[in-house]
Amino acid sequence: MTDANPAASQPLRSSQWYGPDDRNGYIHRAWMRRGVPGDAFGRPQIAIADTASDLTPCNAHLTEVSRSVADGVIAAGGVPLHLPVMSLGETNVRPTAMLWRNLAAMSIEEMLRANPIDGVVLLGGCDKTIPALLMAAASVDLPAVVVPGGPMLTGTFRGRPLGCGTDVWRLSEEVRAGTLTAAEFTRSESAMIRSRGHCNTMGTASTMGLLAEALGMVLPGLAGTPAPDSRLLVGAHATGRLAVELVAADRRPSGVLTRASFANAIVALAALGGSTNAVVHLLAVAGRLGVDLRLEDFDALGSRVPCLVDLQPAGRFLMEDLHRAGGLAAVLTEICDLLDPAALTVTGRTLVDELDAARAAIFDPEVIRPRTDPLVAEGGIAVLHGNLCPTGAVIKPAAASPSLLQHRGRAVVFDSIEDAHARIDDPDLEVDADSVLVLRGCGPRGYPGMPEVANLPLPRKLLATGVRDMVRVCDGRMSGTAYGTVVLHVTPEAAAGGPLALVRTGDPVVLDVPGRRLDVDLPATELAARSPAAASVAAYARPTRGWEQLYVEHVQQADRGADLDFLVGSSGSAVVRESH
Repeated sequence: MTDANPAASQPLRSSQWYGPDDRNGYIHRAWMRRGVPGDAFGRPQIAIADTASDLTPCNAHLTEVSRSVADGVIAAGGVPLHLPVMSLGETNVRPTAMLWRNLAAMSIEEMLRANPIDGVVLLGGCDKTIPALLMAAASVDLPAVVVPGGPMLTGTFRGRPLGCGTDVWRLSEEVRAGTLTAAEFTRSESAMIRSRGHCNTMGTASTMGLLAEALGMVLPGLAGTPAPDSRLLVGAHATGRLAVELVAADRRPSGVLTRASFANAIVALAALGGSTNAVVHLLAVAGRLGVDLRLEDFDALGSRVPCLVDLQPAGRFLMEDLHRAGGLAAVLTEICDLLDPAALTVTGRTLVDELDAARAAIFDPEVIRPRTDPLVAEGGIAVLHGNLCPTGAVIKPAAASPSLLQHRGRAVVFDSIEDAHARIDDPDLEVDADSVLVLRGCGPRGYPGMPEVANLPLPRKLLATGVRDMVRVCDGRMSGTAYGTVVLHVTPEAAAGGPLALVRTGDPVVLDVPGRRLDVDLPATELAARSPAAASVAAYARPTRGWEQLYVEHVQQADRGADLDFLVGSSGSAVVRESH
């Protein structure tokens, strides 16, 4: 039995468990032997952290993907170890999957650290699974690589393609407007989800899969491969082989996830027209590594980058179209001069070098627009400041109505999402098309978990007149598949003492996206004299036990990634105490 990997420059981490000839070594080997040859304990032990779950439908196929990863690990001389980890299904988990992202990351981190593992392949797909896996990998800093589960194929309804999420919002508003029957809406349900895989729009799942590759944590060319495509399994096999190489080279996330890599991810986010949720996820991952990434960087580095991808919700097409049109590599090649050439990938080569080697081209200029003819000239996330958001708020101009990007309107305030649901369709609600809908109590602490409710439904009586967008302001998030002129992630949130708690119905709210401002047009003395609305305070979350209490007591604001304060910074892979 050997206790070191011959190809590595240092002993395997797993040899701390399997190498000794004492009682502890005996216990570790004996219980894991179960049919494996003796020399298996001297090979790289590669965990396959698998978020497959029947309750996470977008990730259910990852069980099959993990088998291809395992075959690749074996082919490269490693030992694959299937490690089911906490899974978060965006469509099912209540009150919001975001409440559990940090718990998933913490539990995955601890299992990677606690076990005799030399490297890990991270399998994710649905919105929070890839962010949680990246946060865990960044914290434990073992050699790691991501396999995104990929988007589903395009379904059709009444002869037109359906975008997951985006068309849910669109069709449901048409029902409320009276232009689509409830029966037809229900019929579309069976056509929405055509195959395995995550949402086929440029929502959070697609965005985070692609950004994981832009960060350098995915085998180049794999992200965005549709879930049913056999090339995903080919890439999974190659990733299993790569994981063994990562261990031999001692190539860790801390060497890949650098400031340069995050800068490239921000540029990619803009060019893709990606989800605003990427902001809180990238900030959280950076925080686990101690990388100095700030909310303002998203504006400084990405806001002037052209959006080249004509995908829903900002455009027309879907992820299957992006893949056939050339994928992420074609998009990044078009803006290669905006990328930081120092950023490395899991292959050991730079992202820019990988793009040069790929020789990617745009095969459909309708889907991936050339830089000379972008979908939106400045497609990145805009970061706002003002007396309503002293430490920041974000808006996605590419998904907003251009006519509303500079707007002044009378606030119509809702103290909770329940309040909004109860009153939004009240025919006596004093609201018009110029009003600004303000929803508070939806931040990390207030709800808790920062749910995707910022894209408030529009009042039915306005929908009936043809109104399809209004300015909305919220301290929560919105789905990456959603659209509209929505200011979100307002910080500090109302429940943390932010000024959003002081706004009253009738106050003049001024949005100026070109000027990067969001204000309530009132004297500072007037705001200072006010107290938070009693109805809003009464609706704030007040958990008394378990994870929710821990979360509310320690969660940071959205401008810090909404991670827990005691999880910031990498803890490494060392285990101080033995078990026997």
